[in-house]
Amino acid sequence: MLGSWPQDELPNLNAANCEVKSEATNSYNCVAWAAGENFRNWWPDPFMTGYWPPNVRREETIQAFILAYGTMGFKLCFDGTLEPGIEKIALYGNGQRGAEVPTHAALQLNSGQWTSKLGPLEDINHTTVEAVTGPIYGKVICYLSRLRPCRQN
Repeated sequence: MLGSWPQDELPNLNAANCEVKSEATNSYNCVAWAAGENFRNWWPDPFMTGYWPPNVRREETIQAFILAYGTMGFKLCFDGTLEPGIEKIALYGNGQRGAEVPTHAALQLNSGQWTSKLGPLEDINHTTVEAVTGPIYGKVICYLSRLRPCRQN
């Protein structure tokens, strides 16, 4: 078995395009994972049970997610093409065009692959941004980018 996710919810994930990188956990979600955090959930819920950046409206809209990642220096960009020195996030959503509801975020790795946290399940690396499209996450709505931060080893 590849991972613990239901195959009908993520039908494009398979052993050829995906590698499980962690055990399942509820400690963080995909939005936090794409922001580089693995210790809390990010979500703009009105009851403030999830973290959300200060001064960003707590609403489930693509615009609110763009603004949330904007607090970390991300800005809209054209596509998910790998660019040296640039870090990218793909925002996914479901719904009517122009009014999609955010469902998922994935982060592009230095290799050009993508990494995702699948809800309360595993973290995975996937070869293409489309690998996690499907009924549960919908499709990529937009991409964000910033200069890749220098990491100390």
